Amino acid sequence: MPDKRSTVLRLLAVYSAEALAVVSGAVAAFLLRLDFSIPEGYMAALKMGLAVWLPAKLISYHLFGLDKRWARYVSISDLLRLIASNAAASAVACGVLVALKSGVPRSIYAIDLLTTMCFTGGMRISVRLMAETARRQSFGERRVRAFIYGAGDAGAALLRDVRQNNALSYDVCGFIDDNPKKLGLVLHGVKVVGSGAGLDEASKRYAVELALIAIPSASGGQMKDILERCATAGIRSKTIPGLAELIQQDSLSRQIRDVAVEDLLGRTPVHLEQDRISAQLRGRVILVTGAAGSIGSEICRQIARFNPAAIVGFEIAESPLFYLGMELERNFPGVPFHAEIGSIQNPARLAEVFARHQPSAVYHAAAYKHVPLMESHLFEAVENNVFGTLNVAEQARAHGVAEFVMISSDKAVRPANVMGATKRLAEILVRALRPSDARFVSVRFGNVLGSNGSVVPIFKEQIARGGPVTVTHPEMQRYFMTIAEACQLVLQASTMGRAGEIFVLDMGKPVKIVDLARNLILLSGLRPEKDIAIQFTGSRPGEKLFEELNEEAEGLIETHHEKIRIFEGETRPAIEVERQLGRIRACCRERDCMELLGALREVVPEYTPGEELRRRGVVTAKA
Repeated sequence: MPDKRSTVLRLLAVYSAEALAVVSGAVAAFLLRLDFSIPEGYMAALKMGLAVWLPAKLISYHLFGLDKRWARYVSISDLLRLIASNAAASAVACGVLVALKSGVPRSIYAIDLLTTMCFTGGMRISVRLMAETARRQSFGERRVRAFIYGAGDAGAALLRDVRQNNALSYDVCGFIDDNPKKLGLVLHGVKVVGSGAGLDEASKRYAVELALIAIPSASGGQMKDILERCATAGIRSKTIPGLAELIQQDSLSRQIRDVAVEDLLGRTPVHLEQDRISAQLRGRVILVTGAAGSIGSEICRQIARFNPAAIVGFEIAESPLFYLGMELERNFPGVPFHAEIGSIQNPARLAEVFARHQPSAVYHAAAYKHVPLMESHLFEAVENNVFGTLNVAEQARAHGVAEFVMISSDKAVRPANVMGATKRLAEILVRALRPSDARFVSVRFGNVLGSNGSVVPIFKEQIARGGPVTVTHPEMQRYFMTIAEACQLVLQASTMGRAGEIFVLDMGKPVKIVDLARNLILLSGLRPEKDIAIQFTGSRPGEKLFEELNEEAEGLIETHHEKIRIFEGETRPAIEVERQLGRIRACCRERDCMELLGALREVVPEYTPGEELRRRGVVTAKA
């Protein structure tokens, strides 16, 4: 009952205001036509005009839906609708008054149309201005003075959203834009006050504390330049999402966030063949190993979007797996998630899980991946990355799994470390031991930003402590992509495999680690080398300065997807691979380091063990 009463009161107020505007417009039209004095002879015409104009226009406003639009949020489209409504009502009223021989002068019809539009439109604009003024006053004590960097469509939309969102406390003082043609222009009452080069001076002149970056198409280089300018000016920065993540149907102001290191990569949006991926995943049971890791957990999230029958998360770390299960249950309540604790080194446990859930697809993400750590744990790396993969692949083959996707690494190319050698051997065994009636493939990519143990969280921790940020070598380079992008492309590649291919994802251009460190310092609002020092510590065991994504011996094959290619290597006979695996297993059992290195080099001849590992192997052989 209270809601109905408030609706009636609101409509009564709206129609009363509209009626007042119509009457005022009509009187103003007569006054303008008759030199601001209405003779007695025209009063009858005015009354008859009002008797027709008032119902005609109020009915027209209702038919055009103007009574359902809030004046405090009036927009250009609302004003255009108001013009059309007034024009239609005036045309009908004109016909009626002429037919009734009302005596209304012909020129007044046109003047009345203009004056009524001024009164009705002005009333709406006034309401919006008063609402925005009231909002600014109510949040006045804690408002943050800000520039919007980017005087384009996104910047203009962001300004409108900021003004209308009562939860925000930004006072936009001006636009910054690097296009000199826009200098001095005014968007929604806010002036373009300068370019990025003059941001320092402009921020001091307007006492600005924050820059809201509204350039969703900005490249990584452009974002870096803007961050450097903000750091020089001593102001904070926030941004709206880039094109890869922009949610078109939501307001930009609700998507304002801190600038992330991903924004500096300038990655283009991933195009996914949703229908093909959906056909592979919808209604099927999917098993993910290493499900609670950085890659495994994101694969689970991406898979859940396609409504599988169930997701089986196989993981040795119980706490992360527990929290992943809670997250998926909260965000995807219609997708059952089965948490299964276990190690891929335990074939009996794997057999139990496969028999219980009967998955039709497996995404194998479980692996030891830390390069320096694996250099000092040779046997553990082989037992997990090689024989763990073999255990999962054998169970998948035994239980008739249709698709098996192994997550590999760019470090498998000409490996210079144990981790890379084990991942290359895992690629070889997946290709050699694949069943003829299933798709067993590998997907190879480089580093992902923000993954567990990656440089990004390490650098952030060092910055939080006040530095220094440690980088191993000034020329150290790596390929980077976001976790979400990598996992989306893994799903895409899984729809394309046929016969043991190694898919390689487009990683873009390699990034210098020292540049990544500088960018993270900038993202913290600090200046590299001035506020936070960068210290070079020397390369660690097993590290290469440059990573590669394919070998010269491998044939590069384009696919129909612009970000996925195939590298065709030789196919090893299964019996040969099984013999080599038997030798490697014996070396692990005997804990013979040098023999194991030799066995690895037999199956991965391009592997070059590090000098430190070879020295340690000589000392510890058969120890």
